[in-house]
Amino acid sequence: RWQKVLYERQPFPDNYVDQRFLEELRKNVHARQYRYKAVVFQSGAVVQQLCSVCVFVLTWWYMDAGMLSPQGLFGAALVSSLLGYVLFDAVDGGAGRWASGRTRWADLKSTLVFAAFTYGFSPVLKTLTESISTDTIYAMSALMLLGHLIFFDYGANAAIVSSTLSLNMAIFASVCLASRLPRSLHAFVMVTFAMQIFALWPVLQKKLKARTPRCYVGVTVLFALAALAGLATVSSVGAVLFASLLLAISCLCPYCLIRLQLLKDNIHGPWDEAEIKEDLSRFLM
Repeated sequence: RWQKVLYERQPFPDNYVDQRFLEELRKNVHARQYRYKAVVFQSGAVVQQLCSVCVFVLTWWYMDAGMLSPQGLFGAALVSSLLGYVLFDAVDGGAGRWASGRTRWADLKSTLVFAAFTYGFSPVLKTLTESISTDTIYAMSALMLLGHLIFFDYGANAAIVSSTLSLNMAIFASVCLASRLPRSLHAFVMVTFAMQIFALWPVLQKKLKARTPRCYVGVTVLFALAALAGLATVSSVGAVLFASLLLAISCLCPYCLIRLQLLKDNIHGPWDEAEIKEDLSRFLM
């Protein structure tokens, strides 16, 4: 009788296998089964980040066209930040703050230091890229924002994810765009707004997603509608294309993922590489 061993001579060719060889065949052992609603819910992180980039670019466009004053943007951003700060603590009853040991006074000092340094260096930011052409600035900003979307942490455990790199690329793009605004005050408000929407807003999103999923879904829908409404005032065609993109990401892509999972056919069996589970550290001494 044929045995699946190499240390004994057998009256069979080296490539011989019998019918028992496929008895250990297993298919899709580690395949995950997704639910459509769960995938749509998880796609909200991508939708929110796309809307964040859209809102940031629209805000810069309004300021560059003179349709939005820096004082108005700063006031609106300050009020929204205060509301988000209160909501951040109210979601979990302050448990996260108590666990981190960070006080409100420490948050206030960090905010004041950042605002002071940004305001003091705003003239430098305004003149930082004067020797670079405007077309190059726009191209660099577009590439940086695209890189921000690629490397952003959407919750996936992948090597390409880098929250630090993603945030740095977004801030670099904001500095480039702010340098093309009329005054230093515009540059200061634009960089401050970029920190709020690219650094603080995602933190609040993650807490809402973990603590109150229904509230997270509502905020995502309202944020997407606000971004589409703002884009419609600039370009109706752009608003339609952006709405199509959001629908494709949140509805079509999850459906395609579910359908493609049915076609997955990974096989596992005795031909797989051996997995040594025994502790062999004693042989290393």
